[in-house]
Amino acid sequence: MDHETKAVNVIYRKTPEFLGLFAGAEKWPYTKTSFHVKINLHSIATIQHGLNAEMTVTLKQLAASLGLSPTTVSRALNGFPEVNSATRKRIIEAAAKAEYRPNTRAKSLATGRAQAIGHVIPMSTSHEIVNPIFADFIAGAGESYSRAGYEMVLRVVPDADEARAYRDLVARGAVDGVIVHAPRRDDARVALLSDLGLPFLIHGRTSEVARPYSWLDINNQRAFRRATQFLTEFGHRRIALINGGADLDFAHRRLSGYLDALKDAGLAADDALIRHGELTEPYGYRAVTEMVQLPDPPTAYLASSMIVAYGLRRGLADLGLRMGRDVSIITHDDDLSYLPNDGDVPVFTATKSSVREAGRRAASMLLRLVEDPGSGPLTEMMEAALVVGASTGPVQT
Repeated sequence: MDHETKAVNVIYRKTPEFLGLFAGAEKWPYTKTSFHVKINLHSIATIQHGLNAEMTVTLKQLAASLGLSPTTVSRALNGFPEVNSATRKRIIEAAAKAEYRPNTRAKSLATGRAQAIGHVIPMSTSHEIVNPIFADFIAGAGESYSRAGYEMVLRVVPDADEARAYRDLVARGAVDGVIVHAPRRDDARVALLSDLGLPFLIHGRTSEVARPYSWLDINNQRAFRRATQFLTEFGHRRIALINGGADLDFAHRRLSGYLDALKDAGLAADDALIRHGELTEPYGYRAVTEMVQLPDPPTAYLASSMIVAYGLRRGLADLGLRMGRDVSIITHDDDLSYLPNDGDVPVFTATKSSVREAGRRAASMLLRLVEDPGSGPLTEMMEAALVVGASTGPVQT
């Protein structure tokens, strides 16, 4: 099995092989400079469904079977909004039943496009590609790309070469657009990609950039304000925030929501209860085992990811404290496919928003920008629901 096929298999299935494929630079001799993986998303469907890789139904045949024009069918499969929902559903169901797959090569020749979307990941954040949040986003985006007949290009590069990587993708005509990940508060990639004329969409936002750009984000500020209010309504006054990196825009917005809620409750913020860092399980574990030693330790924690929340829970258990009774935890839940927070009573009280659905929507929005450059900038705000679980309770007096 070659690297391209293996990459498709493990990304889609998120098996332990995925970690082995991407985790260490020593396993990829060319990661000393960069590596570039082109993923044929038709192969994903082949792996998932056991389909024959050869296309058996053409767009014209599919359209004729439905009594519709090829243009209407194409636009429905590409997510264009002018096709009504009932027609779109009928087309998608018929395409799935007929095992229709767009002919990427023919479409590329006809349109002059690469029929590929790029994702450039700097090496300083290359852990992203083994992060389950990124994997679920990519899985969702891949569904939209595959349906529209596009492939995915992942390129991991040294930080200093990130701008060069984008320029190279444009110069070689390797992609028709890119999705930008982990935006910072003042992200130079907006100006760079705008000047290059490459369609792009940011998963998130960049607060200090005035230039128009397309984005899809969740309402981080509102979600964390509501979560903090929930804890103050339970009587908690010492609430810790275990947040993402301080330079990342989502973390800034979550901090803002947290601080707003404290102010609403007449509580002063305490820097000793606010942490910024990489969202890992050990990060959560360290935070709770260190904060418990404060003269006035937190009675509740607000975590920026489920992975961090599991670290908090492990730390509490080692300290002999019971989550939900002795200490409360609210986490943000990206609705990860392999780490569900479900059941009659979820393990965690959480602000919930599906990152896989975000991937689907972001990809569809970008494909619209590719097909109709004049349609942008496109923006969408997804709201997070507050789901009450077993991890929260009244403050112990």
